[in-house]
Amino acid sequence: MNISDCVKYVGVDDHKIDLFEGQFEVPLGMAYNSYVILDEKIAVMDSVDQNFGDQWLKNIENVLGTKSPDFLIVQHMEMDHSANIKLFMDKYPQAKVVASKMAFAMMKCYFGTDFADRQIIAAEGFKLELGSNSDCHVLNFISAPNVHWPEVLMTYESKEKILFSADGFGKFGANDVEDSEGWACEARRYYFGIVGKFGTNVQVVLKKAAGLQIEKICPLHGPVLDSEIEKYLNFYNTWSAYEVETKGIFIAYTSVYGNTKKAAEKLAALLQAKGCPKVAIADLAREDTYECIEDAFRYGKLVLASTTYNGELFPKMREFIEHLKERNYQKRTVALIENGSWAPRAAKVMADMFADSKEIELCSSKVTVKIAVNEETEAQLENLADELMAGLK
Repeated sequence: MNISDCVKYVGVDDHKIDLFEGQFEVPLGMAYNSYVILDEKIAVMDSVDQNFGDQWLKNIENVLGTKSPDFLIVQHMEMDHSANIKLFMDKYPQAKVVASKMAFAMMKCYFGTDFADRQIIAAEGFKLELGSNSDCHVLNFISAPNVHWPEVLMTYESKEKILFSADGFGKFGANDVEDSEGWACEARRYYFGIVGKFGTNVQVVLKKAAGLQIEKICPLHGPVLDSEIEKYLNFYNTWSAYEVETKGIFIAYTSVYGNTKKAAEKLAALLQAKGCPKVAIADLAREDTYECIEDAFRYGKLVLASTTYNGELFPKMREFIEHLKERNYQKRTVALIENGSWAPRAAKVMADMFADSKEIELCSSKVTVKIAVNEETEAQLENLADELMAGLK
């Protein structure tokens, strides 16, 4: 990626990874981004995953030749970005490391040293000039706690108007693979899977960003964003405010013998026939959990259809709701479908799980399937479809 004459990309692409952070499927691989800013003094922005230390240093060397960097900027201490800090500091003994106070404490735990004689502590408002003239590159540090770790800094380079956004505005996928779905799909899954809990913190940073003239965003994962910046800021504003992105309904179901699945599919067909702008449906036991989480946050209305299991809730449905609650699921309408052979209880359990969630409106039309879908069930589904369609046409 060519960023500018003075800002160079030195990151790496990972095509061997199976699960990012040990849980997220990444069929298109993963990018660990790092950048070099060239001026009278040279700054390297962040490290990369432990498996790519030698390649990263070679990439830096290819840019710098015989020159040596003056600073390593550490915006985020998660190991896919910090693993090679010591390797860098050993290779460039004159370089200083710039990070938040908490990041240095983490370095002590990770490497057994916090580079005390070579550290520069950065906090909100701290500036680092990379030259002596008025036209030099200037790094302006922005505190971004809990986006999504507490030590995080972002950095605004004011000469070229670039926001180095740490994990913000990142996405799944290696940079040398074309994503046919574009940026938003895997960026959304990334956001709600990893950052989603911290919407309030993201909103604070977005308010800071509103006062900056941003021409490019350089995240730690995914492509550099160098056009339509307002579009990406709007995505993050919608996601972090827990607002509805797309008008439509997401139906998530679990089904043991296929009868709850039939009820879910029947409801989907009714909604489509009634003109619902978008109906998405997923089997929670068979589809990617984090894509389901993504859809639950994307649409304004959610239908949960579950078997009663051991007098409680089917495990995959319980797990899914817990994922939503962990990420502060809110400002949504939720409808419930339950199935039970002799004592249906799934709807009550699901409703109770949302009892302490903010601004969750439960539909009054509940559907109870007693083993199999019949005329009574279909009448209940019709009523639920009518209630869900309110305000969607």
